[in-house]
Parts: sequence; structure tokens; C-alpha cells
Amino acid sequence: MNASSSIARPKLLVFASGTKHIGQNGQGGSGFENLAVASRTGVLDTDIIAVASNYEHGSVRNRATRLGIPFLYFPGPYNAENYSSILQNTRIDWIALSGWYKQVRGLDPSRTFNIHPALLSFDGGRFGGIGMYRYYVHEAVKAALDAGEITESGFTMHFVTDEYDKGPAFFEYRVPLRRGMSALEIEKAVNKAEHEWQPKITNMVVHGEIRWDGKNPESLIVPTGYRYVPKTVADYQ
Repeated sequence: MNASSSIARPKLLVFASGTKHIGQNGQGGSGFENLAVASRTGVLDTDIIAVASNYEHGSVRNRATRLGIPFLYFPGPYNAENYSSILQNTRIDWIALSGWYKQVRGLDPSRTFNIHPALLSFDGGRFGGIGMYRYYVHEAVKAALDAGEITESGFTMHFVTDEYDKGPAFFEYRVPLRRGMSALEIEKAVNKAEHEWQPKITNMVVHGEIRWDGKNPESLIVPTGYRYVPKTVADYQ
């Protein structure tokens, strides 16, 4: 890639919590790494300029160092002023939350988006909101599965407002579940689907194929066939 084509690529900042210790749950920060690899293979046509984490020496920093991507330690407070300060003096076109466990305040909702490891469309957002992150959300999904309330999980990508998990959803992928699955098994199944689809959908967002004005949910534009994807890729095709 020549210098001029690199300059033209959108600039993406990733927020990812990961895990506090490198050896604790090897999946911590895997979504960030998946995006970084995709940006180098051409699946995701963007430059990841940095990754921010609330853990100074955790799994995300370890991955960032290995990938040669600048790391930003962001310990909070998690208010609009501090979020704005991390963006100063840097050209950033888009912000992707990928396993970010802190509430966002004051970022541009038309330019900030999240991937949530459950279906936010279920039961009025039952698997979203405060406390629904990491293994907690998969434990909640397992409880609903064991109760016979659901037969599938999945993930949702949505734009981010100041209210937890309430920004307009623009992509949802459903993953079939088997009775008796553990929360860890559910997490692995969802994580596999996230890794397949997150770079592709992120690319559509950063190039304006998926967009909204940041104010009116009815302004949301999503290409036909992408907002809700059936249970398998074969079904979708």
C-alpha cells in the first residue's frame, strides 16, 4: 500500500477493556485483535490508530504491543470531559467499542458504535443495559435457555449514545443454542460469530454504507438484508 492510499483510509480508535491480567481468560481483547488483523488483510479498510483500555497492563496492552498498535491507558473518570480529552490532538474519524465495559459519555453518537454479545432485540432489551457485559450477559442467556425462554443468542452492533445499549441497532446476528450449554460454551459460539462478522460490518460503517444523523433513530440507513441476519450464513445467502 502506498502512502497516499493509507492517508485516505478512515482513522479508527478502538476502546477495549479486555482482562486485567494477561493470563486471565485468553479471549480478553480478541475482538480488538480481530479488527486489527482485518485492517491489515483488507477485510477492514481503515487504519486503527490506537486502542484504549481501562487496564494499564492487561490483555489489551499485551495484544497492542504484539501488533505494534499504540496503547492508551484510560482509567477514567468516565465522563464527557475525559472522553473528549483522549481525542484531542489526534485525527479520529470513528470510534469502535469492542468489549468496552465502561459507560460512554459525550462522544459523537453518529461516529461511535459498539458490538454487544447478546441480542438486544430480545424482550425489550433484557440482555442489555448496566451489568450486561462479559460473562454476566452469557450467564443471563444461559438462565433463559435453561428456562426454555430462548433457543438462540447472538450479537448486536449499534450506534452509541449516552444511555447504555440504547443507540440504534444496525446489525444483529443470531446463533443457535443447544439445551444444556454452559455460559462458556455460549460465549465461545457467540465470539466465533462476532469475529466473522464484526470486521465486515465495521467496514460498512466507516465507509458510510451504514449511518445515521446521531439524533433521530429514523434516520438510520442500513442496506437491505443486513439489519437482521438469520441463524446461519447459508440461510442468509
